[in-house]
This record gives sequence, structure tokens and C-alpha cells, in this order.
Amino acid sequence: MAALFQARRALGLCLSGCRSRSQLAELPETHQILRQTCRDYADRELTPIASKLDKEHLYPAKQIEELGAMGVMAIEVPEELGGAGMDYLAYSLAMEEISRGCASTGVVVSVNNSLYIGPILKFGTEEQKQQWITPFTTGEKVGCFALSEPGNGSDAGAASTTARQEGDEWVLNGTKAWITNSWDASATVVFATTDKKLKHKGISAFLIPMPHPGLSLGKKEDKLGIRASSTANIILEDCRVPLGNMLGPRGAGFKIAMQTLDSGRIGIASQALGIAQAALDCAADYAQKRLAFGAPISKLQAIQFKLADMAVAIESARLLTWKAALLRDSKKAFTKEAAMAKLAASEAATFCSHQDALHAEDAVWRPC
Repeated sequence: MAALFQARRALGLCLSGCRSRSQLAELPETHQILRQTCRDYADRELTPIASKLDKEHLYPAKQIEELGAMGVMAIEVPEELGGAGMDYLAYSLAMEEISRGCASTGVVVSVNNSLYIGPILKFGTEEQKQQWITPFTTGEKVGCFALSEPGNGSDAGAASTTARQEGDEWVLNGTKAWITNSWDASATVVFATTDKKLKHKGISAFLIPMPHPGLSLGKKEDKLGIRASSTANIILEDCRVPLGNMLGPRGAGFKIAMQTLDSGRIGIASQALGIAQAALDCAADYAQKRLAFGAPISKLQAIQFKLADMAVAIESARLLTWKAALLRDSKKAFTKEAAMAKLAASEAATFCSHQDALHAEDAVWRPC
């Protein structure tokens, strides 16, 4: 009898937590619709031009505005601020499908959602949300996130960029490095030291419009890929902003950066999933069309093993990513899971993209 009671209690606990588990098994209908909508858009509007955008370093302005009209540029933002009002699982799904069509477009979407809008949505005042979020929900404007520096990478606690108060203004000086969206952004979240004696507790976050006096951009980096998204240094030389442009309390910059990066890892994991899935789709298509000894190479067991390994890597990373998103949506700790998802998904993308035997001719003959 006691054992039966314990079993029933265990079942009740299981059912109370079934939302996250059932969503890992089958997506809610609204999420399925969003996923299919983004997949159809990517197939129709992004895949055909992805190579051209990348080779010519062309920012996909038209496509970003179309995605804004679809709500994809501000998925988690409440409707009253102009966003789609959906959750982070929806954001992950949209990110994967957009990135499957064009990884450059995916990273523009990711930075605007999680790295720019994300911290303002969580730490901004109502006035700041109206000014710095609503205009960035339509795709006409995008934002960027300026944390990394030439000497310390993404170590937020070692920021050498400084901000000093002069009257009713903050004056910022320093250089931020490898800033995604920099050449196309209309605003940025910048992290700077306001009190060196406090170390990481002396870092604060600021909102700066772009272009702006005292803020200039370095040259666009010539990257190995994802080149339709601009990456460059942001240089601050006596850049003055009003006191009201501080995001969150003074000294909260380190906390803001760390929490923002946690969420950002889910977006990057989703982007990597899209890249990995595109590689698998390409490989499977090639294996069915490439003939050897009178039959498609997909009939060969060695090729089947490769395709199976790719599929397993992708599906494993996808479940990790969805779990991290669900934990975030449930307001539970997700730092570890987000990091695991980013690692698994990025390794899956690298592994799947390096299966040269499944697209060998393209790999050998593609011009540099």
C-alpha cells in the first residue's frame, strides 16, 4: 500500500513537470507553425542568395526587414513593445531555420534578439524599452553588443574601456573588438569600467546610438565565413552620452553581461544547428544523386554510416538546445545547459561540414 502511494505521488510529480518533457518530444502547435513558416521563408528567400551574400559581403537588409515584419527580429519582446511575445524555445526554432538558409542572416537575427534587445528587456527602464527596443523590432534597425576588447576577449571583468561622469554626461573611452553587426547597427550596448578599484563590480553598461559623436568604426574584418554580417572594432574617443543612457544600476555591467551571454549561447547553438542541418541536407542530396558503379553512393554502407553519425550529432545537440531554452522559459537555472548546447551544436556543425566524402567535388573545385 505504501509502495502504491509512493508510485502515485511520483506520477503526480512527473505530470507536474511534463510540460518541458512533452515539448522535447513534440512541439506545441504554435511553435510548429513558426518553425515551418521560418523554414519556408529560408528555402524561398535565403538559400538561393546565401552564397552571393557571403562572397560579396552583402548585408541582407531586405530580408532582415521581412523577418522583422514576421516578428522574428524581436521574438521574446512583448507585443505592446512591438515584438512577437513568444518564448525562447520559439526563438531557438526560428534561429535554426533561418540559419539553415543563411548563417549570416541568422547571426544578425541572433545578435539583435539576444545580445542587444535581451539585456534592455531585462534590465532597462520602461522609458529605455520604448526608446531602445521598439524601433528595433521591425528590422529597419538592428543593434549590437560591445563587450570584447583587443586585450581581453570576452572577459567582462577585465574591461579597459572607461566611463567617467562629467556633469550630466558619461564620457567613454576605449576600443571594443569583433563587434557583430557594427557597420549596420543603429545602437549598441557598451560595457565600460566606472570604478577600477571595484574590479568586476565596477563595470557598467551603456546605451549609445549609432552613428554618434566620439564613436567610430574600424575596418570590416575579412572573415572565413558568415561574411554578410559585418564585424569590426568600435572605437570610443570622448564619446558623451546622457546619464540616463546607463543600462541598469551603476556597477551592474558584469552581471548584465554574464546573464546576456547565457541567453546568447542558446541563440548561437541554434545557429550552429541550422548550419549542421544544412550540411546534412546537402550531403544526403549529393549521396542520392552521385552515382558510383551504377548506383547512388547512398547505397554504400560506409556513406550510410557517415549520414547516420551526422544525424545523431544534430539531434543530440538539438535536444540539448531545446532543454536549455525550456529551462530559461521556466525561469530555472540554465547556464550549464546553454554552455553544453553551444558546445554540442558547434561541434556538430563542424563535424557535419567536414564530411568531404559526401560533397567532395564541390569542396575540391569551389573557387576561393
